[in-house]
Amino acid sequence: MLHFSRFKIGFVVLVCLMGALATLPNLLSQETLKSWPSFLPHKQLSLGLDLKGGAHLLLQMDSGELRKDWLKSLRGDVRKKLRDARIRYKGLGQTKDLVRVKLVDESKKEDALRVLRTIPQPLGNAFSGSSGYDVAIEEGSDGFINVEPTTAGMQQRISNAVTSAIEVIRRRIDNIGTAEPSIVRQGVDRILVQYPGIGNTKRLKELIGKTARLTFHDVHATTSGDEARQTRIPLGYVIYPDADDPGYEHLLREIPIIYGEDLVDAQPGFDQNTNEPIISFRFNQKAAVEFGRFTAQNVGRPFAIVLDNGIKDDGTPDIKVLSAPVIREPILGGSGQISGNFSVQSANDLAVQIRSGALPATLTVVEERTVGPSLGADSIEAGEWAALVGGIGVAGFMIFAYGLFGVFALFAVFVNLLLIVGTMSMIGSTLTLPGIAGLILTVGMAVDANVLIYERIREEMRNGKQPISAIDGGFSRAFGTIIDSNLTTLIAGIVMFWLGSGPIRGFAVTLSLGIFATIFTAFLVTRLMVALWVARQKTRKIPAPL
Repeated sequence: MLHFSRFKIGFVVLVCLMGALATLPNLLSQETLKSWPSFLPHKQLSLGLDLKGGAHLLLQMDSGELRKDWLKSLRGDVRKKLRDARIRYKGLGQTKDLVRVKLVDESKKEDALRVLRTIPQPLGNAFSGSSGYDVAIEEGSDGFINVEPTTAGMQQRISNAVTSAIEVIRRRIDNIGTAEPSIVRQGVDRILVQYPGIGNTKRLKELIGKTARLTFHDVHATTSGDEARQTRIPLGYVIYPDADDPGYEHLLREIPIIYGEDLVDAQPGFDQNTNEPIISFRFNQKAAVEFGRFTAQNVGRPFAIVLDNGIKDDGTPDIKVLSAPVIREPILGGSGQISGNFSVQSANDLAVQIRSGALPATLTVVEERTVGPSLGADSIEAGEWAALVGGIGVAGFMIFAYGLFGVFALFAVFVNLLLIVGTMSMIGSTLTLPGIAGLILTVGMAVDANVLIYERIREEMRNGKQPISAIDGGFSRAFGTIIDSNLTTLIAGIVMFWLGSGPIRGFAVTLSLGIFATIFTAFLVTRLMVALWVARQKTRKIPAPL
């Protein structure tokens, strides 16, 4: 047990050196790291919001907008189902809560109900406890057929929308920096966003708060928006203002030709002729074919690129026509560009929003605050003092209780910390206050592992064994106990990482890494130092006070 081959000694020394090298960049400034050799580690440990300061936003999803969009989609489904079944209707409308349709021939009502009842979808799946359907189809007392989302269906819609919004927000935020944000669900329809290192939340709100739903529409061939307002807006058309000239309005077909979901890429750039900022986009294969067919059939006519940014601060819709170019020739390549009154920053932000996908609905800022770095500095300073006082206390106890072996244990604990911090730096983990708590807990566990080994050695010596046999037996027999205790802690850490979020995950990561580092240092680093000491000393006695 005390014998170490040269290969094993080299392995232990190499791991310790790698931990020290990975930790070293955290002690250097950014200027020094720029001149650091490329083959050495450069990554520094990221600090969380509670240590570095940053932005804290609590967002709420507009469930009313979700319901409105769903009803609009259901109205289109009802129209299509009845037309395909050749059932005529004379009234198809949408209220705040449901879609209503009235048939021309009441004798066709049973056929219509049978056709429309293919619209609802079952809720949940085989592994969920939910049941029923997302939409209810009922015959009203006034002769109308009512198509209404169920309560359970609406709840599932909101839940799915929040999950989708979290992924969209994460993709958007990943484009503005390397910090590790915390994006978690709170309650039914709220999302908490914490981004370290930002002192002003304005750009963050603009980037993640806008819906950024891009659609491509057919423009009315003969009538403008102003003319339609003075007379009558044709059925199936809507009026949207121009982005560059808000006084001018476009009359567009309500149902888009292409939806923003069909965009696979969007990048900012500059027009080769005017050198103005533009956004280049590219469709997926299906949308490219559809767009090519539309442009081939409408050469010489304009089409509109519409941006829906949700709701403005005054409560009005923020929908505008970015561009309405005339189709000079069929666009068959599935790509194009959006020009407008863009700045370099706005073009980049809009490209990020489009590329990341549209939010399912508008997100409203419910709570906003900025955590100053002074709070983090105070926390770090307090943590440093706590670590210093605690470290001196632990060091004094270990040396008093175990003498030279206590010094070995303290060196192993130091290596333990280097391995944890170095690994967290390499994998890009974020250190938070709970993470510091995990580090301190790891130190306690590492000391405890050495205490178990040394007490086992004492027990072996009280049983009459020789010093060398006692040391060998102490390490061998303590191994199982330490593995069992650390394994149960590791299970708890994995569960916290799986079910937790934000700071809880930070604590779980630090704790889990600390467990592996503790086992490595206790049974390889400490044992190697003891083995080397035993091999070199001639008295073959264990130093006092062991």
